[in-house]
Amino acid sequence: MRGGPTRTTGHPGTTRDAAPPPPDSFDRRLIAPMVLGSVLNPINSSMIAVALVPIGTAFGAPPAHTVWLVSALYLATAVGQPVIGRLVDMYGPRRLYLIGTALVGAAGLLGALAPTLGALIGARVLLGFGTSAAYPAAMQLTRREAERTGRDSPTGVLTALAVANQTVAVVGPALGGLLIGIGGWRAVFTVNVPLSAACLVLGVSRLPRERRTATARRDVDLPGMVLFAGMLVALMLFLMEPRADHWYLPLLAAATGAAFAVRELRVARPFVDLRVLGGNVPLLATYVRQLLGYTTSYAFMYGYTQWLEEGRGLGATTAGLVLLPLSAAALTVSALTGRREAVRAKLVVGAAVQVVACAVLLLVGSGSPVWLLLMAGVVMGVPQGLIGLANQNALYRQADPARIASAAGLLRTFMYLGALAASAATAGFFPHRADTAGLHGLALFMIAGSALLLVSAVPGRSLAHLVHRNTGIPGNAETLGNTGTPGNTETPGKTRKASDPWQSPPSTRVPPSS
Repeated sequence: MRGGPTRTTGHPGTTRDAAPPPPDSFDRRLIAPMVLGSVLNPINSSMIAVALVPIGTAFGAPPAHTVWLVSALYLATAVGQPVIGRLVDMYGPRRLYLIGTALVGAAGLLGALAPTLGALIGARVLLGFGTSAAYPAAMQLTRREAERTGRDSPTGVLTALAVANQTVAVVGPALGGLLIGIGGWRAVFTVNVPLSAACLVLGVSRLPRERRTATARRDVDLPGMVLFAGMLVALMLFLMEPRADHWYLPLLAAATGAAFAVRELRVARPFVDLRVLGGNVPLLATYVRQLLGYTTSYAFMYGYTQWLEEGRGLGATTAGLVLLPLSAAALTVSALTGRREAVRAKLVVGAAVQVVACAVLLLVGSGSPVWLLLMAGVVMGVPQGLIGLANQNALYRQADPARIASAAGLLRTFMYLGALAASAATAGFFPHRADTAGLHGLALFMIAGSALLLVSAVPGRSLAHLVHRNTGIPGNAETLGNTGTPGNTETPGKTRKASDPWQSPPSTRVPPSS
């Protein structure tokens, strides 16, 4: 630690070198590192789309091989988000944020210098793990600030994270094309070096320091993490190519999953507390809604884009322009509705509009006018701006505060599982080419998933009572237990949750890792 006096943040086990943050408002110095770190994943997920062809040309590799540049990042991130999120819960956000963003810089250098496609795929794996730290760290920092200030109003910060991620995902392909035009495909990897440096500078100067706890190291459930990773990798590999000769992958996923469950139910400090998670039905429902919502979202993105080019006969550039209204609608809806939590209303409206958007696809054909193609994108943009943000806000309220980072990581994992399920569905409905009949079949599949999402949200009584849930923030008149049913109503300013270690009296507070 640097010399000179330090000041406490109000969080147990944390210190700051700079002046203390405002006592009753969110520390705005945290926003820049939180947002910049969280966009590292979507910018790398989207830029690679325009780099696959030049990379394949450079290494003489077919699309079946270069697609692993996409899949490797999905795999690493889906595994890394909850694992690193658990480490964030135990060691605090600063340490894991700095390690993760440093890995992003190293992955950028490895990609820029990679002599083979295999090395390039390795760089993408490293990149996936490196980008897995910032989002769980941001969620824990948001929780801590709410507890420090006693003002539980994180919607503005959570909206900023969502809008920043959506914006970067939209501009990523254009930025990737610009970088390739300037410095070739390796520039898509090199750009991670200055981004990593900026995150490191912001992280060192603005994130609160953590005091190391004596028990943290032995609390790491490494076998549980390894079994979880094995289960998830086997499942995702099967979803990437669900073929009969890959029959052993689901069996491997089931076997490692069973071993994981046995391990987690027996160990004192598990990686995933299955007993608590199993009793938290609303949180499990949020994970399922995330899977359903993003399966439809990615199926639309993959399937509709392919059909625009092959079934409708548009060029790649024109197809990209047709999808711009979708992104604009999603960003507009997120910005306009972000400051109101309204989780249940967002999920119901989002799911209902998603059904309508998928139904619009049943009306399009090879001779459809451009205005109908644009309208399909605009309508689909509405649920994209509502569902992801609603699930993020729901998780913030439903998760155990001491495990908020690992819970947030699992939310991202279910998003990537949805992406892989969508990819498998698209391949199934477009076995040879993206024709109109295949698009209509895919649309019916998407309608079924959207209808399930709607059915799960309409009767969700717990969703209507999520505001000020499970926080212990002074001023709450009601808290909700993990079952999602109303808990004890107490006098404002007196509401506490005994399960939240940050909310014990000041003389007995202990860090979450204890």
